[in-house]
Amino acid sequence: MLQVQLEVGPDPAEVGRARRWARSRLAGCGIGEDEPLAETLILLISELVTNAVVHTGCPAVLRMLFGGPGVRVEVADASARGPARRQAAGDDTGGRGLELVDGLADRWGWQREGAGKRIWCEIDRAEKDGKRAAGRPDACSEEQPETRGQIREPRVYL
Repeated sequence: MLQVQLEVGPDPAEVGRARRWARSRLAGCGIGEDEPLAETLILLISELVTNAVVHTGCPAVLRMLFGGPGVRVEVADASARGPARRQAAGDDTGGRGLELVDGLADRWGWQREGAGKRIWCEIDRAEKDGKRAAGRPDACSEEQPETRGQIREPRVYL
């Protein structure tokens, strides 16, 4: 399993930086920017990082894990407050993030982590017609050594 991660500051401008970073890592793993998988992952990353930055005011860590049946996205922050779904009215500009995550991810959940929490979601790489999506985990570029490492923790599905 290959992991890449990015530290995100407590500033809403960091969301755009996280999207750009994620696009470059996906491309390094052979997942093209125009592929539906990449577009879905970028939207999920945007929602989870926005929630962490806007609702907690804390720095966060964005992780993407490649391997197994799909791609896993995790956002960890120092706030102990768990995620809460909100009911957005028609004109509201917020309150739909977790509904998007629930509708787009194959699986998602959250867990306490130290004094904070980790919210995660997974997207399976198989396409609807049964073919494997482009890009294999072992095709990931090793040019970006940032904070990659082996994950030794078990998967937890909530």
